[in-house]
Amino acid sequence: MTAATYNIDPLVIPAALDSADAGDFLAVGELCDALTLETWGNLDRSAAPAARLQGWRDNAYRTVRLFFVRQGGRVVGSSWIRCEIQENLRSALLHVQVLNEFAGRGIGQALLKHAQALVAAEGRTILQSFTEHPADFDADAPGLIRPATGTGALPGGARGVRFALTAGYRLEQVERFSALDVPAHAGAWVLLEREALAKAAGEYELLTWTGRCPDEHAGQLAVLMSRMSTDAPTGNLSYDAESWDVARVRHVEDTWRRAGVDALVAVARHRSSGELAAYTVLQLTPSKPWLADQDDTLVAASHRGHRLGMLVKIRNLRRLLAEYPAVERVITFNAAENDHMLAINTALGFRPAGWDGEWQRVVTP
Repeated sequence: MTAATYNIDPLVIPAALDSADAGDFLAVGELCDALTLETWGNLDRSAAPAARLQGWRDNAYRTVRLFFVRQGGRVVGSSWIRCEIQENLRSALLHVQVLNEFAGRGIGQALLKHAQALVAAEGRTILQSFTEHPADFDADAPGLIRPATGTGALPGGARGVRFALTAGYRLEQVERFSALDVPAHAGAWVLLEREALAKAAGEYELLTWTGRCPDEHAGQLAVLMSRMSTDAPTGNLSYDAESWDVARVRHVEDTWRRAGVDALVAVARHRSSGELAAYTVLQLTPSKPWLADQDDTLVAASHRGHRLGMLVKIRNLRRLLAEYPAVERVITFNAAENDHMLAINTALGFRPAGWDGEWQRVVTP
């Protein structure tokens, strides 16, 4: 069977999970869960259905299109395309996934060619994607492929790596996927917190909330969130600086709420100026009571050197212990070259659980 014989169907996003037309959506979600289990052996990295319902829907800041392939009545492969419409107007993020049982039949190639043709029709010439790799390979073994940053590596023989290279993509960055065993490491935070408080020297106060930022801080939170697009390491990947305002902050918070996500936010506020100097976010979902996801953490450049990243993270982790005692693990992602944030996470008890490859292909119009 050649790639040209596969039917690639668009996924229609239903109004609700129990809608009459939600069958295909649920089937693609089951595929995502099965693929996560194949790669990782657990569902830590798999989104909840309610989160998919929000994440796969278009909004004011980006569009998402999904497609799937069936074999024998079963969904065995899928693709998605995400295009931002406020920034990064030349870029598109593509992802293709196929069950191991159906690998090598041209399904992934068909899905990728289909996706690339669609974004080319929109004038998107910077194509980005990612691959996922458990930490079950020797980082010093021969045959590894290294990104343009020179930091981190992926196994050259991995199916995703071979697929990306064959399609003309270049490995631009490696991200470390890390996990924290919360109960086992909570005791170590006492000394870390004491040292960080001494470094902050009483110049900052810590504030927390769940979900919605208080109105008086929303404008400054927007400033910090915009800096995630410029201050976090991105290797040689092409990204535009993002423009954030209060409306964009509220959009993110509303998306969390609709997806059933509890977002714990901790910030450091500079006492004399009133500026928000740092923030961090932990996300939780009722369908995975054992897990929290460490999302953004950022310290404004003008306030670095005071251990604020450590302070806000520990404050949020303490809230997690007190309010969500069932949580066993926290997972997070960091660029392999982000030495400062990785040092904080390592001190807190995070250990490598895997690696993600960030890939890019620039197409000549």
